[in-house]
Amino acid sequence: MAAAAAAVPSPKGSLREDLTCAICCDLFTEPVMLGCMHHFCRPCISRYWRGTQGPVTCPQCRKEFSSKQFQTNYLVTAMVEKVRASTSDTYIKNLEKQLKETLESHRLKREEFINSIRRDKDNTDTIKRVGADLQAHVKGEFRALHQILHDEETCALEQLSREQEQELEKVQRHLEATELAVRELEDNMRALQQASAAPENIMLAELPQLRPYVQVDIAQEFDTNAFSNKYMAPLQYITWRKMFKSLNPGPSPLTFDVDTAHPNIHVSRDKTAAVECDVTVPHMDHDKRFLQCVNILAAQGFQSGRHYWEVEVGSKAKWDLGVASEAVDRHARIKLSPESGYWTLRLRNGREYSAGTQPWTRLRLGSAPHRLGVFLDCEERRVSFYNADDMSLLYSFTNGPRGKAFPFFSPCISDGSQKPPPIKLLHYPPVALSG
Repeated sequence: MAAAAAAVPSPKGSLREDLTCAICCDLFTEPVMLGCMHHFCRPCISRYWRGTQGPVTCPQCRKEFSSKQFQTNYLVTAMVEKVRASTSDTYIKNLEKQLKETLESHRLKREEFINSIRRDKDNTDTIKRVGADLQAHVKGEFRALHQILHDEETCALEQLSREQEQELEKVQRHLEATELAVRELEDNMRALQQASAAPENIMLAELPQLRPYVQVDIAQEFDTNAFSNKYMAPLQYITWRKMFKSLNPGPSPLTFDVDTAHPNIHVSRDKTAAVECDVTVPHMDHDKRFLQCVNILAAQGFQSGRHYWEVEVGSKAKWDLGVASEAVDRHARIKLSPESGYWTLRLRNGREYSAGTQPWTRLRLGSAPHRLGVFLDCEERRVSFYNADDMSLLYSFTNGPRGKAFPFFSPCISDGSQKPPPIKLLHYPPVALSG
């Protein structure tokens, strides 16, 4: 322990100075320790004592010893070899290479974080802009309602503000973490640059102590559509339903267009129910009718304004519904997708719900809806689907139709032997069509 303590570098001196022999003024060669704890090269102290009879002395402290005794210090020997190796040209070149590589790594990571900060700030601006637009939209919706709805308007705006604040807080937390990471990287870079710029007569024994930089995930792009969908919904109707549930206020009173019905679709006399059948229904041939697929359109089409309607699907295990462009090919079998002029939701096997994209987008619903609500905003080109029982959003298309479009339905061909239930258009008077 005493030998090790004596070999520890003093705070004011360098390690090389502490491992230098006081006789030859060079790094120790075969370092030995005298009884006074001073170290010298074995050859140096042997020469110093050569020819001395009787007591000998320490060259440094002049302490006398009765005999020429010393002991080898293997710890100091190992330290000397380490210092000697660390001052070689190869070691210095490798250390300089490590410095450059580490500095470049920090520079690249810093650039990555700075780009992330830029994205965070862009997201912050987008969130604020979208939040402001949504607030204006919500206010416009509620201005059309009676003063009694003022409390509902205030509630909706407060919820929007909370959600906006939550999104801003997410970005702010990520922004602060990234800025902290940049600061730590810059501290490391300064240390590395200082080490790189050290005077040539000061030999580097090891890399400077670096602070481990914080790992920060790349920020996700702000999803404008997901943030907007709830507030771009038919808010007036949703609020109306909340306040007057017992009155069952309803959407636009659609009717089926018999002239568009596939020959295997039977339409009720009041044109509000459609069901597939095994026999061909007497019909006239014309360009409006679907011939390859069991489809039918509503008689009412829309090319401006905002419109909402509800459809009862009951316990049907298979159906398609949504919106179709007026110009769709009604005589060919095509895939239902926006590219083909269809914006739809579908059910298969009684439990598999999908949005009509290519490929299909599978939906995970908490419960099976018996009534579906469809919302068409012609100006915003938005087509949204709701569980009409609780007005929860199921899916929303943001690339809706251009020009005139019609509500679209397909009761599909039933797989079972039981009589299939119909698709029904729900009417809740008095709600007049508009647009």
